[in-house]
Amino acid sequence: MAISSEERDFLVTLGERIAAQRQACGITQVQLAEVLGVSQQTVQAYEVGRRRIQVAALPTVARTLSLSLEELFGEDTQARRSKRGPASKLENQLERISTLPKPRQRMVIDVIEAMLAQHSS
Repeated sequence: MAISSEERDFLVTLGERIAAQRQACGITQVQLAEVLGVSQQTVQAYEVGRRRIQVAALPTVARTLSLSLEELFGEDTQARRSKRGPASKLENQLERISTLPKPRQRMVIDVIEAMLAQHSS
């Protein structure tokens, strides 16, 4: 089945977004491939837009890369949020945390969980 130029552009852009976020999270192509149950070469083909990603795999890709599906597809979540009003301080902090590498995110979550556990005691 032939791919239209519009679909090709979408696949290339999606692949670039996946590659950039994967690298920002400190995840290798091999690790992402293991999560998806595909080969490293398949992930590489996704990232350069040479291959379509199965629709059923998209939520797993987004979750693994700490993105919403909207962010994975390049939707402007800030514009949508601004319709409700300005983001709260907590939302801004969560946004900043989401840009950290995965190990740093885990460290922040561990600290928060420890503080919540202390508070509930």
